[in-house]
Amino acid sequence: MKTRLLALALVAAPLACGGATPESETPDPGAGATTTTTAPATTPADPAAAGATGAPAAGDPGATAKAEPSPEDKKKAEAAKQLAADRAKWEAEAKTEDARWTPAIKAEAKALADAKYASLDAALKAVLKGKHRSPAHVERDAHRHPLETLKFFGMTPEMTVLEYGPGEGWYTEILAPTLASKGKLIVTNSDPKGPAEARSTFYGQRLQRFLERAPEVYGKVETVVIDSKAPKLGMENKVDMVLIFRAMHGLHRDKLLQPVLAEAFKALKPGGVLGVEQHRAKADANPDESAKQGYLPEAFVIKEVEAAGFKLAGKSEVNANPKDTKDHPEGVWTLPPTLELGDKDRAKYVAIGESDRMTLKFTKPKK
Repeated sequence: MKTRLLALALVAAPLACGGATPESETPDPGAGATTTTTAPATTPADPAAAGATGAPAAGDPGATAKAEPSPEDKKKAEAAKQLAADRAKWEAEAKTEDARWTPAIKAEAKALADAKYASLDAALKAVLKGKHRSPAHVERDAHRHPLETLKFFGMTPEMTVLEYGPGEGWYTEILAPTLASKGKLIVTNSDPKGPAEARSTFYGQRLQRFLERAPEVYGKVETVVIDSKAPKLGMENKVDMVLIFRAMHGLHRDKLLQPVLAEAFKALKPGGVLGVEQHRAKADANPDESAKQGYLPEAFVIKEVEAAGFKLAGKSEVNANPKDTKDHPEGVWTLPPTLELGDKDRAKYVAIGESDRMTLKFTKPKK
């Protein structure tokens, strides 16, 4: 928990989940956050420099052990170490996924993207079974109910849809082929060409590689690179639907929820839909505290979204999970698919399943 909260603190400054990170399946340090991490400062080699800081010079009989790094230096070093580990893990997984994409899978993916679906039901009947989807992602269908969720939001294959914070692409795998022929999918991303030591750069590169791996199915996806500190979509009355999956806790934590909602409101056409899926905290929870655990109270989310000009159009319990007690040692990341505790109490958390989530539909007034 200390490591995760450390990462959260360093990147708070976003996608996902979502992402966003938003949609990331690892503990979310803030969708698209742009914070750099550097190695801890070292003790100067110059004895004069050491003396200037009050530290004993090398060789001084009274010299003691090297000065203890400051708490901030320790945080930076730990964040850099964690980022390096995450990069190594991703590289290994990406190589495995690259190898999985055989010519046969590419051909099937192209056929799915080229098809002209008459309805969402027809599209998802084919897309959800597509071999282009990561096997690990397919396992989540039973918990995430993509067909029921997108039907509740009212999505159709003809729409222009913006996915804010796609994370590792769980929903992108479904949305891209569904919308490729008759509609359009736009996703947000952080800058993949940013500083190498920035976690946001890692997230940007991860999504870029995901999309570039299979132009047969993702070639028509439009990417909007945003600055997490001042998120601007640069579009007005352009999209029919904005989707934010499991990312609002990060946006609230980083004080970006209202700026992102304002951009979503501008991007939507009058009458357009904002679809929200979010880990749900207990009703009396303090949102500032529960957000650190990945959860937000439903009433708080509704209030915040309506404050941005939207109108609540409906609620669904399709992603509810009454077995989620919402008091786990590593927050929502204790549960599948992250299972932050590893093998500790694994069976217990697998039995609970994924989090209890609100599923809310909002509309932009037609005026």
